[in-house]
Amino acid sequence: MHSAVKESGPERDTLVQSLKAAAAAIIAWALTGLWLQAPMAFLAPWTAVALVSGTVYQSLRTGTQQFAIIALGTVWASAAMAFTHDQTMAAMVLTVPLMTLLGNYRRFGRQGLLGASTALFVITAGSSSTSTVGHRLLETLTGAVVGITVNAFVLPPVHLRSVRDRLHHLARESADLLDAMAQGLREDNAWERTERWHAEASRLTLSLRGVADARHWATEGARWNPGGRLRRAGPAPPPFAQDVRWGLVCTRILAVARTLDGVGDDDKGLPEPPPCFLAELSEVLEQAARVCAEENEPSGPSPAAERRGTAFERAWTAHRTLADNFRHQEGAGAAVGGELLLETRQLLLELAPPP
Repeated sequence: MHSAVKESGPERDTLVQSLKAAAAAIIAWALTGLWLQAPMAFLAPWTAVALVSGTVYQSLRTGTQQFAIIALGTVWASAAMAFTHDQTMAAMVLTVPLMTLLGNYRRFGRQGLLGASTALFVITAGSSSTSTVGHRLLETLTGAVVGITVNAFVLPPVHLRSVRDRLHHLARESADLLDAMAQGLREDNAWERTERWHAEASRLTLSLRGVADARHWATEGARWNPGGRLRRAGPAPPPFAQDVRWGLVCTRILAVARTLDGVGDDDKGLPEPPPCFLAELSEVLEQAARVCAEENEPSGPSPAAERRGTAFERAWTAHRTLADNFRHQEGAGAAVGGELLLETRQLLLELAPPP
């Protein structure tokens, strides 16, 4: 709660959406329960809460699906009650299996099972008159309209921050791992840590998936959303090319970690490069970590951009020294050294500032 109040971020977004859902439920109840005196007024706030979704587009899509399946469940259950002369058990037999089956139809999405639950509410209420059915549909429609309206016009979610935040988090994770590898290679027990480095490099794919999810939310959040005119939306998300770039960076980090793990694994038996080569390799990885740590969008000169440029130049200088060192290698260790030399070169190429 303290984080949500103090600064913008996911916590505040969750707080805002929760308060909006509560407000939508109260408004829907006031309209149906207090003003219209509807017999099943709870259907309105129940529907309203469900429609305060993460995006306006999702609210509209979910609202359409939900109203369709609830209307179908209401009408079918009412018809079953009329056909069985208000016999509850017989109406359930005619209604629940069919509505449960329809609820799994993909067109209704996650709202499908609401048809069966609504039908149960209708049947257990014990009335199938035309006016009662009309009231239930009106209550559902009222809740849908209130939920969609509140989500679309009261601080509508725009999700422009998420992509940038996820990319910065990925850059920070990459920097921490590269720095850990650089520092570890300078210690005597370096090969005892290579398996952990490999595992951490593999987990970078989870952060990449988080970036892709955030990109999806940002794209969907802009559809049919008046948020750009009703609230300060902030800068646009970084271009998709940044997602691709960081995907390649993570691939190179994983390749370096995999090769080092092969050296540290006795079962794989990869020969160990000479200590002088590993010392120069650690310098390359350390400067690459600094490049990742100073990652920022190319929006003009800044202290971070200057530090990043300096680290990038030092990384290439260290890599040239590493290449010179590699020329003096002989024997089986040269093959491992060559692979590390190639992968670190590709890593630096991917880390180059975008044009």
